[in-house]
Amino acid sequence: MRKPSLLYVSGMRWLFVLAGLILAVPVAAAQVQTSAPNQVAPSADFATWLQGMRQDALAQGISAATFDMAFAGVQPIPHIIELDHNQPETTLTFDQYIERVVPPARQQAAHQHYLDNQALLDAVGQRYGVAPRYIVALWGIESDFGDKPGTYPVIAALATLAFDGRRANFFRKELINALSIIQNDHIPPQTMIGSWAGAMGQSQFMPSSFLKFAVSYSGNGPPDIWSKPDDVFASIANYLASSGWNPKLPLGWAVKAPANLDSSLIGMGPKRSLADWAALGISRADGSPLIDASTDSGIRAALLEPDGNTGPSFLVTDNFNVILRWNNSSFFALAVGYLANSVN
Repeated sequence: MRKPSLLYVSGMRWLFVLAGLILAVPVAAAQVQTSAPNQVAPSADFATWLQGMRQDALAQGISAATFDMAFAGVQPIPHIIELDHNQPETTLTFDQYIERVVPPARQQAAHQHYLDNQALLDAVGQRYGVAPRYIVALWGIESDFGDKPGTYPVIAALATLAFDGRRANFFRKELINALSIIQNDHIPPQTMIGSWAGAMGQSQFMPSSFLKFAVSYSGNGPPDIWSKPDDVFASIANYLASSGWNPKLPLGWAVKAPANLDSSLIGMGPKRSLADWAALGISRADGSPLIDASTDSGIRAALLEPDGNTGPSFLVTDNFNVILRWNNSSFFALAVGYLANSVN
């Protein structure tokens, strides 16, 4: 009986557990909104924390004016603490995960959104060397094509999580990054809206990712991943390109593996050439040969069986590893491939 490999994923999204695997599903941010009743009265503890946070921020180059503007009226949001402490766990098979994240309605929407933005997406794809279908797929999974970018003020969300203490160091760093964005890119704090965990805009970038990868496609002004499709698409593409995306490679293939295949060959270990996999009896999922006249037999790939030998099998290339840098979940990365296939 072949067993799936252990995976790790950060706690930025709802968590699901499957046979020891921790998997991520994007939060439907519209389901968890902030409102005045969710805020608490100022507390001495938060006031003390805020004073220390201010000193830390100023020591790292954040001006007093920026800090005071960003934190005007900010108080912890109790609902965020509840979400962080009580993320639901359930068991999903790979097929159930795909049904949830890539339903037929989202596949149809992906195709239509590509058609609606084809000229821009093709231009962005050409500039960054990333096929538009992957840009659309990440856009669709992360924010439902911009319809659900989040409803939380990012500074308040990050401050709540940094103050709470469970993962204070991580969120404290992201909070400093968010303040740097406000200071250097002159983005008003009220514009910085995102998920309860601080992932921002239609691409759901954490502030650190924004600083590394967000771009202004036109070059006029700071990147706007909240309301400008050209910046959203270009920022997604830049993330992939900067992380090692190879425009000559597919993400992978659905394949059929022999039942007696050595289980040590399965997982994200050293990749093998398609010729080697074919010699081991691997074929495409429909039974056709793995290598044909259009396939580079020298492409190297890893074999994944996300549900063990009871579910589907996939050969994945180095581009799959790039998607894992975005979200370190094989289920998520495979879902990107599924949705990308429906684009065009």
